[in-house]
Amino acid sequence: MELILRIVLGRKDITIKSVRTQKPLKNLQGRSAVLDVHAVDSTKKEFDVEIQRQDAGTGAKRARHNSSLLDAHILKPGEDTEDIPDSYVIFITENDVMKGNQSIYPVERYVTIGEDKVLFGDGSHIIYVNGKYRGDNEIGRLMHDFSCTNPDDMNYDVLAGKARYFKQDEKGVAAMCKMMEDMRNEAAKKTTKDNARRLLKLGKIKIDELSECFPSLSDSDVKELEAEVMQLA
Repeated sequence: MELILRIVLGRKDITIKSVRTQKPLKNLQGRSAVLDVHAVDSTKKEFDVEIQRQDAGTGAKRARHNSSLLDAHILKPGEDTEDIPDSYVIFITENDVMKGNQSIYPVERYVTIGEDKVLFGDGSHIIYVNGKYRGDNEIGRLMHDFSCTNPDDMNYDVLAGKARYFKQDEKGVAAMCKMMEDMRNEAAKKTTKDNARRLLKLGKIKIDELSECFPSLSDSDVKELEAEVMQLA
């Protein structure tokens, strides 16, 4: 992740302090989100990196939604909004969704003053990375590695080493299988929660019936759904 962010942002001074995949961001008053990768650097800047193979998941409104949820979860109660660190939502897309034949597409807010446009500077950044780009630069080489199946053909040793571990090392292959199984289980759990949430909103089921009707839901899942219903009441 450190390598990816240094290349995408064009900065060599980024030092990642924490990384979490499939990070849930809860929103009790609306739709929640699960971030592909959530990272925090040494200066407390926060990053949401999304890997998108289908264009349908790359819309501007989704980027806005992820950005707003990321910002909402940064500040703790009592902290001043002026102290909020910069946040970055980065979509690495398989196709050139912006269709501009560029390597990256930075999205920023601007203030219109007469005929001039001045950067708003609120610290919220959205960046689209064109996965089709193959220019002779760091982004082009990185996107080549993202689509490369043979570690020996990769440009970056860090990525090649990880690819070899998960593809060729016995422990790595086992770890990858475990991750895939966890992802399938998580997807099934999300479907169950969505079905339970839908029935609750329609009034077809009561809170105290959830565990019986959906035995795979944990106590924390039931409490979360109950809190959502209370917010809507």
